[in-house]
Amino acid sequence: MHRRDLLVLTLGAALAGEPLLAHAARQDRDYIVLEKPLDVPRGTLVKFFSYGCPFCYRYETMVEPRVLPRAEAAGLRFEPMHVEGRGEYGATASEFFALCLLRDRKNGISPSSSKSLFRRVTTEIGFAYNRQRERWTRGEPAFVAALCAAAGIEPAEFERARSSEAVASLVASWRSARETAAVSSVPAYVVNGRYQLVMQSIKSIEGMAALIEELARLP
Repeated sequence: MHRRDLLVLTLGAALAGEPLLAHAARQDRDYIVLEKPLDVPRGTLVKFFSYGCPFCYRYETMVEPRVLPRAEAAGLRFEPMHVEGRGEYGATASEFFALCLLRDRKNGISPSSSKSLFRRVTTEIGFAYNRQRERWTRGEPAFVAALCAAAGIEPAEFERARSSEAVASLVASWRSARETAAVSSVPAYVVNGRYQLVMQSIKSIEGMAALIEELARLP
């Protein structure tokens, strides 16, 4: 089965409300243990994603609003990390998303919140890329203009911020984490820096939430 067909079936079943996992989580079937753990605190749910990934956009808009509250109730802090490899302006997107995430942190806002600047921008850019087929063919300035319009900031402000130590450090940490986890496809979710969900095994939104809750309890 093609990945796209699998995702359609997965999301279709999820929205139909299939039941929870009927079994304990199975290593190498429902999740894998990373050979080298991510350098994140315990109590973290990492998501690797790309603005140029249609599956990431669908999970962000259709699945995460129901899964993330359960994950946070289980004691997990949501930590999204942008992967630069998809989309022509991946590096620029990482810098802008990092800026948004840092502003959310400064304001005490989770990236899962509807008030999150990060989530607003990733959702709007994801919609433009994946639903409207926008490719910003006039170059990076057009892409930056779209990012800034979504965030409500001026391009000059972003140009100053993108070279800051804080933004550069966060983007570098995302690159390092991706290499550590050897992420080959997105979206990818990792619980407590060790347990990566096998996306093909997920049959419903409830099942995904239950799997995350179970993995959060593992040592």
